[in-house]
Order: sequence, then C-alpha cells, then structure tokens
Amino acid sequence: MASVTADKIVDCRGMNCPMPVMKTKKALKEVSAGQVIEVIATDPGSKSDIPAVVKHMGSDLLETKDEQGGTVVFLIRKK
Repeated sequence: MASVTADKIVDCRGMNCPMPVMKTKKALKEVSAGQVIEVIATDPGSKSDIPAVVKHMGSDLLETKDEQGGTVVFLIRKK
C-alpha cells in the first residue's frame, strides 16, 4: 500500500473504552470526505471497537498496524 498521510491525528493512548470510540467518531465528523484520520490507541478493545464504528459511520478502514507496547494505529478515510 502506498504511504498515506493523515489529515488529522487522534491520540488515544492511555484512554479506556469508550473514549477511543468517542474521539474517533468526533474526528470523523470534523474532517471532510476523502480526508484521512490516524487513530492511535492502547485499549485492547479498540482492535474490535474502532473498525466497528468506522463501518457503522460508512467510512473506510485503510490499515490497522500493531506496534510495540500494545499500541494499535488505525488509518481511516472518511467517505
């Protein structure tokens, strides 16, 4: 996949459910169609919660990356 640059970064490290989901929803409402947000989370529930909210809001999950220390990075394009 070609490198995608995020238009907005949402840092949810250290936050527990439901904050990563709420911050992701808020960010998706703030950006324009076609823009990309990067969500960084450490809550284990985010691995299933973030993709579910992205699908529910009709946007595209471009990539999910597991990083060291239990951090997960999601790249999401708003439709």
